[in-house]
Amino acid sequence: MATFPPPDASGAPRDLLLKVTPPRVPRHLVSRARLLSSADALRDHAVCVVQAPSGFGKTSLLAQWRLEYLGLGVPVGWVSAQSQDDPGRLVQSLALALRVAMGRPAFGRSLFQDDRPGTLGSVTALLAELAQAALNVVLVIDEADRLPPASREALAYLLRNAPPNVRTLIATRPDGRLDIEDLVAYGQCVEIGPALLKFSLDETLQLVQARFGARVDRNTAARLHELTEGWPLGLQLATTIIARGADAHAAHTVLGDMTAAAGELQGELVRLLLVNLDPDDRDFLARIVVLDLLHPELCRAVSGVDDAAARLARLSNDTPVFAAAEGGEWLRMHALARDVLRQRFAALDAAEQVAAHARAAQWLAAHELLDEAAHHALSAGQHQTAYELAERSLYESLMRRGRQATVLEWMAQMPADELDRRPRLLLAAAWTLASSERHEEAGRFVARILAQPGVSDALRCECALILGGAAVFADDPDRFVELHAPWTEAVPLTDPLLLQSHANRMAYRALLEGEPALARLRQQQALRGHPGHGVDYIRRWSELVIGLSYAWEGQVLLAEQLLRPAVAGAEAEMGRRHRFSCNLAALLASVAWERDLPGDAATLLADRLDVLEHSGLPESLLQAYRTAARIAAAEGAEHRALELLDALDAAGAARRLPRLRIASLAEQVRLHAQRHRAQTCRELCERIDAQLADPTLPQGPLWRRSVEALRDVARAHAAIAARDWPDALAKLARADEQARQRKQGGLHIELLGLRALALERCGQPAQALLREAMDLARAYGLQRVFSDAHPELGAWVGTLAAEGAQAEIAVAPLAPAVLPAPASATPASPGAVLTPKEGEVLVLLARNLSNKEIGRAMQVGETTVKWHVKNLFAKLDAGTRTQVVQRARILGLLAAGH
Repeated sequence: MATFPPPDASGAPRDLLLKVTPPRVPRHLVSRARLLSSADALRDHAVCVVQAPSGFGKTSLLAQWRLEYLGLGVPVGWVSAQSQDDPGRLVQSLALALRVAMGRPAFGRSLFQDDRPGTLGSVTALLAELAQAALNVVLVIDEADRLPPASREALAYLLRNAPPNVRTLIATRPDGRLDIEDLVAYGQCVEIGPALLKFSLDETLQLVQARFGARVDRNTAARLHELTEGWPLGLQLATTIIARGADAHAAHTVLGDMTAAAGELQGELVRLLLVNLDPDDRDFLARIVVLDLLHPELCRAVSGVDDAAARLARLSNDTPVFAAAEGGEWLRMHALARDVLRQRFAALDAAEQVAAHARAAQWLAAHELLDEAAHHALSAGQHQTAYELAERSLYESLMRRGRQATVLEWMAQMPADELDRRPRLLLAAAWTLASSERHEEAGRFVARILAQPGVSDALRCECALILGGAAVFADDPDRFVELHAPWTEAVPLTDPLLLQSHANRMAYRALLEGEPALARLRQQQALRGHPGHGVDYIRRWSELVIGLSYAWEGQVLLAEQLLRPAVAGAEAEMGRRHRFSCNLAALLASVAWERDLPGDAATLLADRLDVLEHSGLPESLLQAYRTAARIAAAEGAEHRALELLDALDAAGAARRLPRLRIASLAEQVRLHAQRHRAQTCRELCERIDAQLADPTLPQGPLWRRSVEALRDVARAHAAIAARDWPDALAKLARADEQARQRKQGGLHIELLGLRALALERCGQPAQALLREAMDLARAYGLQRVFSDAHPELGAWVGTLAAEGAQAEIAVAPLAPAVLPAPASATPASPGAVLTPKEGEVLVLLARNLSNKEIGRAMQVGETTVKWHVKNLFAKLDAGTRTQVVQRARILGLLAAGH
């Protein structure tokens, strides 16, 4: 029979009191929307199991949930499990926790008087008391992995038989299985693993902002996220290190120098995790850390440890330094821990290091993992073997997975004569250089390829594709079209990768020639005509081209629908700072800005501008800097906006992209015109004219047309700044004609609005023109086009929109406003009185959400929410938010459940 410490006055053993005391909630704990207890993925499950290694914030999440339930008035019992908790002690701990939570001193008294509290009968008695309590309760069990097997069985019995008024939240390590897979299968239990517990970039930005405010900017916070990979423990350590700074400047300096921050983080990691490991485990980790990806058999081959599989499984459960990679049995070590352990590997005997690399190369090559095998062979001094493996793998690795960085590393390490002996390596190098700021070097590699004997038409066509890519990155559309023209009809290609690349070029050519719809058609035909495995990366470029075509037309709703999943997929597959991910994100950021989602736009651009400067498409680089500058201007930081536009000019100069320099000046004209700085605008326009007069600039018609459009729009803004409205009308008409010819729908709508403003200032009828522009903007999803064009235009549009809302009220049926609808009546359709967006805002108001929370829920800006709320006040003749909800219910515009 189990013995227990003396009871207190309530009959509970005294040593249980600390077990049922919840931990203190961290002061800077950030609630993550997707992990709220009320989130759609969690709220309908009776049991939630948080299962992850230490360091993933399991206890913090339980503490957050506890506060949420307490805020709803639901009692929450907390139990911290211990290894000595046999079934009897566990049952008594649960009873005491519930007694304290519910404030019922007599709850569970019989359980403390039971001579055999460890039987299933005592668990049943506890469940019976809970059912009779007629009160919704939440039971939290932290560190359930510490429970002995018999207690886990008792807990599983409790979970299977819990009454409907009980919800159970459990935290456990991966090895703490509770054998409740049947509850998961039947939808009664949801499991939350390490992948969900990691912080997303948005959540990291929220955490850093809550902790440090404006002292740390988005770029620096994004670098912190990259450093820690969203690992909760890593973020906690990093913010602690930063907070040690004596003042704001010190904090920013520590975080700004990411090398120093990484060093401190690594030191903390060693102190907290690795020092406590068994020496054999540390030695094992130090030997396998040379591997980027870990497999049990690979680790056994490299370390020589027979029980490598069991040791790896145990360490992945006990420490938070491992993460799943590519499914199956593969794991990856966290970068912070890997860097620390590689210092230990470097301290091994040189011969031992060479042997480890050689064993890794042999195993990897045998399993057709040629990229990794080549690196290890080179480190083992097996140079010819390494070059042969690289030749077999690099071209496919580049074309199928976009691994440009790997190609550049090999180019730096491989002698030039080796490259000349290996044509596929030359091709890989040429493709890589063509799609970067080093595009001019690609031409020299193509010349070396074509100088070899026996060059086929297929190879010549591929070389044309490479040079065409270089022309795109050189921002020379006329050269691109010239290179593509000979291969438009007869395409001597059979490789699906190259056929897809050719289709992408066909679509891009149509876009450059002002045919965005044709560009999409070309891509759709290619997707139907070139199916095949392994072309996913090349096909991703088609998503970029289609997204560009929608943005070209101003169809930002369609662009957003395409680009959001495309960006998420690229980041998951290739990483957030991969060049392709950054190009996609730059385009999506510009779309998000037009959709009035400045927070999304800023997050998409965070810590990416430096990548785009070196390997971004000219259009991506332009969109990224232009969007960042507009965000800064909207935040009231005009100096920062001008700095960003100067940086765009500098990037254009460094990469010899004159269109970007002209675009920078044109955007500065727009910014100054909004404040009617006529002289500054004239000077900037003179600089544009001086640059266009340079005879060394490209003279092709496509390039000239694009920069002349920028010049014409800038001149129109300069006339607006000078309030020379007749001149502005003439210049706007000229720019609008070009926009319509090139089918640039967003620019056309903007110029329509500005023309209406100029007409109104000239005393001519203009409302019809402006309303047409407003209707087009609404259809396309352009929510910032008029306020970005000029603040006076934005204010006028707001006034007309308000008048339209009043007109809706005038024609709405008002008779039902006097009497409430019968209980059995069907609620009236809000469409008769309210717009769909206003109806959505009304539902969220009924949930007592703030404007900011409504904006997040609807993915719109807070200003937009305020506008809808103002319209609701007017339409429902209400003076407070409560009155709005009450009158909406009376009118039948809001269901009783809301």
